Amino acid sequence: MDKQQFTDLLQTKFKMVRIEAGYTQDTMAQTIGLSKKTLVQIEKERVLPNWTTCVSLCALFRDSEVLQNTLGGDPLEVIQVISRGACAYPDQDNKNELWWTTIETDRDIILQQNKISNLYRVLDGSMQPLYGSNKAREAEMFYNKKRNEQLISL
Repeated sequence: MDKQQFTDLLQTKFKMVRIEAGYTQDTMAQTIGLSKKTLVQIEKERVLPNWTTCVSLCALFRDSEVLQNTLGGDPLEVIQVISRGACAYPDQDNKNELWWTTIETDRDIILQQNKISNLYRVLDGSMQPLYGSNKAREAEMFYNKKRNEQLISL
């Protein structure tokens, strides 16, 4: 897949991603950085989105099932490979230790804080993010909810 094929494919998914996220056209246009008029034209498949707009869509809606099913996985990974031609991935364990401090771990649920940005995240046992927040209390509540769900399922 090249950039042209990628943008052609994503043009047909803009509206589905917007609806999946529960966004209005106004909110979606503002989030991606487009005018509402341009978004409407893209959704009606009258205008082809440019590469940057497609990258924005994938970055901001990375967890979209529509995008993941359309692209066969993580949209950002697909973008990296298309734009660079190839992509080597660093050791994720070292990366996590460099930027993230583990606050609490219980079974397969991990609560971490970023050392620089002070953002918080909750991960599952395979180090996949489940939740992110800039508020410690919200992250702790999500962590405790997931931990309690695991206890109930035992």
